[in-house]
Amino acid sequence: MAEDRAEAAGPFDAFRQFFALRRDVLVLSLAMFAFSLGFQMTSRFLPEYMFALGASGLVVGGFSSFGNVVSAVYPYPGGAVSDRIGSRYALTLFGLLSTVGFAAWLLAPGIGTIALGSLALEPWVWIFVGLLLAQAWKSFGLGATFAVVKQATEPSRLAAGFASTETFRRTAFLVGPVLAAVLIGLHPVFTVSFQYVLAVAVVFGALGTLVQHVLYDASEDTIGDSFEGFAQIRRDLREMPDPLRPLLVGDTLVRFANGMVYVFFIRVVTQFHEVGLQSTVSLAGITYALDLSPPAFFGYLLGVEMLVALLVMAPAAKVAEYVGLKPVVATGFAVYAVFPVVLIGAPGTSLAMILVFAFSGLRFAGLPSHKALIVGPAEAGAGGRVTGTYYLLRNTVVIPSGIVGGALWEYVSPEVAFTIAAAVGVLGTGYFLVFGEEFEAYR
Repeated sequence: MAEDRAEAAGPFDAFRQFFALRRDVLVLSLAMFAFSLGFQMTSRFLPEYMFALGASGLVVGGFSSFGNVVSAVYPYPGGAVSDRIGSRYALTLFGLLSTVGFAAWLLAPGIGTIALGSLALEPWVWIFVGLLLAQAWKSFGLGATFAVVKQATEPSRLAAGFASTETFRRTAFLVGPVLAAVLIGLHPVFTVSFQYVLAVAVVFGALGTLVQHVLYDASEDTIGDSFEGFAQIRRDLREMPDPLRPLLVGDTLVRFANGMVYVFFIRVVTQFHEVGLQSTVSLAGITYALDLSPPAFFGYLLGVEMLVALLVMAPAAKVAEYVGLKPVVATGFAVYAVFPVVLIGAPGTSLAMILVFAFSGLRFAGLPSHKALIVGPAEAGAGGRVTGTYYLLRNTVVIPSGIVGGALWEYVSPEVAFTIAAAVGVLGTGYFLVFGEEFEAYR
């Protein structure tokens, strides 16, 4: 046990452990990297894209709630499909759908406004359509990805297993927004430069689909029973492992709070604080001038956030083996909860924004432990459905959060929206601290 606990103590050790994992987990993580790169290059900038295409704050908030609907509806059938036909074919299908979704976002400005009698479909409508497809790999494939890691990892090492795959995947969360920022800087018109980003996302989606289909070894997939419709959903809800229930309540409140304001983070940087970055950098005796627009600077801020996340995830998973999963998960919840007021109340300077987003990266410290706490109690062959059931419940309750936050942003004030969101997040964190249960393998 001492030797085991000496492993994966830092982020680079997590990379070494990642490359030592079984082939199915390795291939899955490569696909995770490709799709995460595409999604993180695009999703955090979509609210600004929608504003540029004529959407209002309420519409953008509605888009967030629409995303919550997709996130709520997709995981359960995705987990059931994965358990039934195996991860390889399920993930290939989901990858193809996501790639088409990226393409829909790319083509949205070119489609323009379409008149249907007295009804006019604005270009931002196609962002909603694209989300139905682009979310497929991330949400449909959620149960499959959890199940693959569970079947390849010892119960007492689940957090470390998720930390290894998450550290690799979150590298894409670092690279994606920074690459997007570079591409956005290539053209002064945001809608044009963002289409460069979307074109690259299409390429990565196609590559990720091809890699996982060709290289994934499906010989050890566990195939569960066939899907029995809503009766099975009701049964799975009743049979959800008891340790998940308080986690679900706390997590739902924290995610509701985040969902109220998440789509407006970019707007706070680009419009509320209106902060970019103007500086000079000296390299090899040559001085370079940096002049980043607020949207491009936002991409680099996301890079800072993910750099911190990469540095803390693996050590936090190792800490969980000593103190348990619950304290580590609660720490991540706490950062989620207070971040909205930290962001909205920070000084409107580039240094302040860098520090704020570095702080935001700490919320990912609890992510591997959180995933281990979800899938750990599941029985063999049912990891996909347990994960899908959990996210079905959580994301269903979270559905209205975007509209609530959008209405507060549009009709009250950004400060009120972000303050109420933080209060809800603190409530969820407190509930989990009081009632949350520890996974037996970590006691």
